[in-house]
Amino acid sequence: MARIKNVELPNNKKTYIGLTHIYGIGQATAKDICAKSKVDENKKIGELSNEEIASLRVEIDKHLVEGELRREVQTNIKNKMEINSYQGVRHKKGLPVRGQRTSRNAKTRKGKGKVVANKKKVGK
Repeated sequence: MARIKNVELPNNKKTYIGLTHIYGIGQATAKDICAKSKVDENKKIGELSNEEIASLRVEIDKHLVEGELRREVQTNIKNKMEINSYQGVRHKKGLPVRGQRTSRNAKTRKGKGKVVANKKKVGK
């Protein structure tokens, strides 16, 4: 297995698909990296030579990926929360940030339903 930026890339996948296992690299960026480093994007990662892996590493080092990117994203979120922007307030409350509805289908952000005390159902 090839190891780039402390990520084990799967041997049985094509190069451009395997590179997407690195946080911050999508398919378009992966194809661009393969083209610039002159590596065949359809070649399996297990078949790559050490020179090809080294050239991929050099090209990936030019991009903001993995830990550096995660750190920058978290810093941006904290900054928004400190200045009390709309998105920062939504982050603090644990609600969807980008304009999604919350009356339904926001379970991933809101979590499990909270029980309201002393709320009785009206029934006959």
